[in-house]
Amino acid sequence: MAVLPSLPSLPSFTPIFRHAPKTPALRSAIHPDAIVDCAAYIDGKRVPSCTDPIAAIDWVRSRGRGFVWIGLHEPDTDEMSVIADLFGLHELAVEDAVHAYQRPKMDRYDNSLFLVLKTVCYVEHTRGSAIEIVQNGEIMMFLGADFIVTVRHGEHSQLKGVRAALESDPEQLAIGPAAVMHAISDRIVDEYLSVVEAVEDDIDEMENAVFTTEKSVDIEQIYLLKREIGGLRRAVSPLTPALRSLSGSSLPQSLVPAEIREYFRDVEDHLSVVAERVSTFDEMLTTLVSAALAEVTTRQNEDMRKISAWAAIALVPTAIAGIYGMNFEHMPELTWTYGYPMALALIAGLCISLFMLLRRRGWL
Repeated sequence: MAVLPSLPSLPSFTPIFRHAPKTPALRSAIHPDAIVDCAAYIDGKRVPSCTDPIAAIDWVRSRGRGFVWIGLHEPDTDEMSVIADLFGLHELAVEDAVHAYQRPKMDRYDNSLFLVLKTVCYVEHTRGSAIEIVQNGEIMMFLGADFIVTVRHGEHSQLKGVRAALESDPEQLAIGPAAVMHAISDRIVDEYLSVVEAVEDDIDEMENAVFTTEKSVDIEQIYLLKREIGGLRRAVSPLTPALRSLSGSSLPQSLVPAEIREYFRDVEDHLSVVAERVSTFDEMLTTLVSAALAEVTTRQNEDMRKISAWAAIALVPTAIAGIYGMNFEHMPELTWTYGYPMALALIAGLCISLFMLLRRRGWL
């Protein structure tokens, strides 16, 4: 994987673009479609005139208070480099934000934090026809003392609703960019809970299919759901240490204030509930696979018994017809008028007797 060129480290609360000769280049390099939303917030209230990153950070740093929130959707390397240059983001974190497909984690750098979260979305489907049950995406957040940059990969988990909810609560938003990080983390973990509940309904339906003889057992769908549960585990399990760090006291107050850390502890508690349920689902699906295979084996044995029973019944007329078909001169009842009807009656009687006997023993 290619490493982005080294980016200059910039001190916080410094209006870097005022002295940077690259300002026009910076503005032209950011494609409007890459920025979902950009705003500066002072005392928890949005500043209407700040709609691009350079103007927003200029407004905040010239006043020495407030912060900037920039939302990006799948930026390319050049666009992300502009944002990195503007806020002094670490080159390794910038590379991760561009290429995505990262493991949930939190990295701490000199003046910022980098948090990666997996997003999930349940796909409505009918049993037996699904090829994907849970869609995955990513949200990455760069947190500084006066900024937060969110980078989203995937079509679901849009942050428009989170931003609107926070803007309706200026008191919470006034805490700073850490409040935005908490709100996004809380939203994603809530989505985990919704997906887990939907997956639980799928598992209940599969249990009924396995243990109800009227329905066919689809082992392929069980394996598909087991694979999706594995994806959920990879999204949930690595996130626990990151949230624990955010709720602890090791991070500087300028990045994560004390009043927001208890909120991160609440998100961590919700995440632990999701992790427990995901672990339980995996065990249940493993048991379901074993039960389904046993059920298939049992049904195959029943089919073989039925085939064997009908073969035994068919053997009687075959044997009698084979003996009389040898056409020897001296055979019983050849010259008797009722010899042919008697042979047919004997065949029918023996077949019916075998049928009743095999049915009484449960073979038919």
